[in-house]
Amino acid sequence: MFGTATGAALVLGATACLALPALLPAWALGLALVLAAGAWGLGRVGLRVAGAGIFGLALCGLHAAHALSLQWPATMGRSDVVVSGRLVGLPVHEAQRTWFEFRVDADVGPAALRGRLLRLSWFDARDAAPDPRRLALEPGDRWHFTARVRAPRGLRNPGWIDSEKHAMARRVAAVGYLRTGEPMTRLEAAGGIDRWRHRTAERIERVVGGDAARFVRALAVGDTRGLGELDWEALRATGLTHLIAISGFHVGMVGGAFALLAAAVWWCLPSLGRVLPRPQATAVVALGAASVYAAAAGWELPTVRTVLMIAVVVVDRLVRRRLRIADALAYAAIAVVLVDPMAVLSAGFWLSFAGVAWLVWCLPDARALSATRGLLASQWVATLGLLPLTVTLFGQASLAGPLANLVAIPWWSLVVVPLSVLGTGLEALHAGAGDWAWRLAAWAFAPSWRLFDWLAAAPFALWWLPAPHRLALPLALLAAFWLLLPRGVPGKGLAALLWLPLLWPDRDLPGPGEAELVVLDVGQGLAVLIRTAGHTVLYDTGPAMPDGYDAGERVVVPALHALGVRRLDAIVVSHGDADHAGGLGAVQRRFAAPVVFAPQWDRVPGASPCLMGSAWRADGVVFRFLHPDLYFPPFRNPSSCVLRVETAHGTALLPGDIDTVVERLLVHRDAEALVADVVVAAHHGSAGSSDPGFVAATGARHALMSAGHGNRFGHPHAQALARWAQQGAATPGTAEAGALRVRLGPGGIRVTGERARAPRLWDAARRSERAAGG
Repeated sequence: MFGTATGAALVLGATACLALPALLPAWALGLALVLAAGAWGLGRVGLRVAGAGIFGLALCGLHAAHALSLQWPATMGRSDVVVSGRLVGLPVHEAQRTWFEFRVDADVGPAALRGRLLRLSWFDARDAAPDPRRLALEPGDRWHFTARVRAPRGLRNPGWIDSEKHAMARRVAAVGYLRTGEPMTRLEAAGGIDRWRHRTAERIERVVGGDAARFVRALAVGDTRGLGELDWEALRATGLTHLIAISGFHVGMVGGAFALLAAAVWWCLPSLGRVLPRPQATAVVALGAASVYAAAAGWELPTVRTVLMIAVVVVDRLVRRRLRIADALAYAAIAVVLVDPMAVLSAGFWLSFAGVAWLVWCLPDARALSATRGLLASQWVATLGLLPLTVTLFGQASLAGPLANLVAIPWWSLVVVPLSVLGTGLEALHAGAGDWAWRLAAWAFAPSWRLFDWLAAAPFALWWLPAPHRLALPLALLAAFWLLLPRGVPGKGLAALLWLPLLWPDRDLPGPGEAELVVLDVGQGLAVLIRTAGHTVLYDTGPAMPDGYDAGERVVVPALHALGVRRLDAIVVSHGDADHAGGLGAVQRRFAAPVVFAPQWDRVPGASPCLMGSAWRADGVVFRFLHPDLYFPPFRNPSSCVLRVETAHGTALLPGDIDTVVERLLVHRDAEALVADVVVAAHHGSAGSSDPGFVAATGARHALMSAGHGNRFGHPHAQALARWAQQGAATPGTAEAGALRVRLGPGGIRVTGERARAPRLWDAARRSERAAGG
């Protein structure tokens, strides 16, 4: 009834459900679940496997439908609610805000939120000192406050970041922020494992200090809050992310150590064998120790997988059966999917199970190999076997990873991690007892990190790859399988061809004389990518907050990687406001464009002025600035760089944040220069832009609106939309459609929204439209 085939079918069925653009009706899912369960439990092998697949699909569909039903109704918009509850998980403190998850009490607050999970932010007042109450938040704290909440809704861009998917998988009912001007009351605090993790992490920070403390925190209790974006970049570049956070290997190591300890106790006290034989006792002790450590690490998916595998082995020992590792892995996968089928949305699920599966299949007799040969063989198998998944899930391949892992795996796994874990165990027994172990762990970690940090800075360390075609993954997995077959199997050289769709995908670049514009969904801000056959220009870089959210880092850079952008030939900063120029630093750190244009008064570092009349040609496409002129005063928004992009098949106009006064000036100066097929509406479609004369002069068929959903400015304004509509222009917006891709080619002007291009069953915009229409 259970086995590797049925486990694989169950996982693939759940995955297939989440790949659908929409859910089947609940009655159809329920009927399919019952029929599939019968086929799974009563049928022969073929029918059993098919039944497992359909069962996984139906079960996952019901879970997804339930998770989406928990969310705050989109029709209620943003609402102020009074709630009581407690903090769960570890709060993340930043310079001006703290964000955390909050479980609402089951008997207080709106009925739609009772007992449900919220993701909230606590912001400091502008230009005010940090609120000490915010910085003192701990897991388990109970509070009574007013929060402004809305249904989970994220940005949609090319790439791998999807906050709406994460909200559904985590069963987050609403997101929002605290109304700090309203009464706030801290109730009694509750205990719990997360509170202990939080305080243990704080103690590590105090007793260890220095740069290594944040890494010891991650290894000791799974607390990665101290790791910055540069740390994660270095870990990704060296392929070490699987080692820095507590993984299944660490849990297995703890279980193995306690199993050896139990075996020693049973050897010293033979009478214990009359109560419970030594093999069964060691297995039970290993399971208990692994479970406690996994709880201390926050029950991350790789640790859960290991605990389940140990549990399967324990049951096997207790019933005195012999079980293969492959079967234990299959049973663990079945258990995870039956409990939470949406776990397949997590990258950790695939990397965790696939990594073990490759090693079990390729190295069944690994214990017969020497330590050196075993390390080299396992590293080769893991690198080649997991490469298709890492490229598909993250769009990157670590070229320095194999070398870095050869050093990190033995040193960190045999020295740094055991010392960190030992410190955690001693701390659990007595406060302060583990300080020496943590200090030793930091001392051992520091020199290795200097080496890896240097290696991560090498130009060859990380290879970013564009989003591949959906068939690229199965072809690459087949290639990896072929290459890992035993020696002597013919045709291995041909297997390399199967890698091409994954490693060298078609970037769908415009031809000579053509251009593509991608208006990225950055929320309340602007970032437009302009691609020609061989050149790339970025107009604006998205919003950013000081010491907070940076769309350049979180949105623009990942989207550029997903689109296959290898370099930026120029960046145009329309003006210096944070919603247009905030992401410049993050973009420049990754791409280092040789030329930056900006208004001469905005003092963008290293920028050249975008003066009227300046122009250049690339691949048959002409880029020309229409504004400002040399003598235009420094009026911020009105001083924006106005860029015209002219191709053989159409023209686009990017006016930044100019207002109606400047629009009229441009019409008066040279109305013919404004003629365009596509216009990115000025100032996000505000009421003080899109002057009727300007709109008529452009004659545009498409007016694109870049604005955040439900933004406090009311952009795009109904008056601006009406002016463009009267001209006969379509007015798609990033808030509803996601990133907008515009192709100026021989086939005409094509505008495609990211939400329509890649529909997903958890799409918040589409569900909101249905709710409003219903």
